[in-house]
Amino acid sequence: MLEEYLKLEFWNNTAKDYLIATGIIVIGILIVRIFKKTLLQKIKSLTEKTSTNFDDYLVAAIEKFVIPALYISIVFFGIRTLSISDGFRYILSNAHKVILAYYIVRLVSSVLILLLKTWVREQENGEEKVKQIGGIILIINVLIWGLGILFLFDNLGYDVTAIVTGMGIGGIAVALAAQNILGDLFNYFVIFFDRPIEIGDFIVIDDKNGVVEKIGIKTTRVKTLSGEQLVIANSDLTSSRIHNYKKMQRRRILFGVGVTYETSNEDLKRIPGILKEIVNHQQPITFDRAHFKEFGDSSLNFEVVYYIEDAAYNTYMDIQQQINFEIFDRFQEMGISIAFPTRTLYVRNENGQKLKIENTSDTEKNQESES
Repeated sequence: MLEEYLKLEFWNNTAKDYLIATGIIVIGILIVRIFKKTLLQKIKSLTEKTSTNFDDYLVAAIEKFVIPALYISIVFFGIRTLSISDGFRYILSNAHKVILAYYIVRLVSSVLILLLKTWVREQENGEEKVKQIGGIILIINVLIWGLGILFLFDNLGYDVTAIVTGMGIGGIAVALAAQNILGDLFNYFVIFFDRPIEIGDFIVIDDKNGVVEKIGIKTTRVKTLSGEQLVIANSDLTSSRIHNYKKMQRRRILFGVGVTYETSNEDLKRIPGILKEIVNHQQPITFDRAHFKEFGDSSLNFEVVYYIEDAAYNTYMDIQQQINFEIFDRFQEMGISIAFPTRTLYVRNENGQKLKIENTSDTEKNQESES
């Protein structure tokens, strides 16, 4: 009875043929599952103990792309043991090639991107730089998928030479028509490898300033202090003079203060020491110098230089504000007047008498000119 059942034919195949094909598929899947649960798990446990994450990602990529490709190949191989028509066999073979090409391209793309990310992370500020490689990842995917499709067409029996020739001629035409785009693309690689700027840097370009938000293949996006987004072509960016304040480790501050000419000689000699004392009260700063610089038009001018060991702009403003407060308090205690712009005018009345008007401020001068 069993032999009679095994000899029953369905669609040109006996029941025995179907059992053999099913057995091949089941045994193959079991072997792959055993490999996945034993050898692959042992490899994964070993990679978890290493200091690098690349091997962990590699094992994950194998589990994600290689194992499914093996399952599908086993199913296709089991089906091909049956007697099927040439047309169906051709369709089955091509479908198998397409699916394998998909998984192979995904695997190669994942491995190359993992290598790129691992190399970038090993550099200084690696995690921030990983955010900049979106454009390179896109280009890698386009190239790999393009090559994968060409190899697939070649395996399917198409003439790849004609396709490549057509793409070459079309590529020249596109290159001539899109020179600016290709220039921006080239400058994207310049920005990535030379690293004049990175995401999160505060930069000043001509009269524009802001924080770099995104570095794209064609443009770089900067969020300005006033809140809007500034979009700059990569070619314009690399050809400009860029002030990158994130690279600044310390900030040099120079400021001046002027006192009136009525200040005594003794107080003038004491002022540099007072300025030094006031600046040294602040932290974190390094005092450089304080000098009586010059005789101004309406003031005796002093110049102070110090360094802030912190590049943050808010820190600079807080320290400078406190210095200004203390200078004002100390000068008031000593009876020293901080100078403001004044001028002395000599005028004559109708009788020819010469009159002298002293200490006229800019506001008073404007009022006189209006009258």
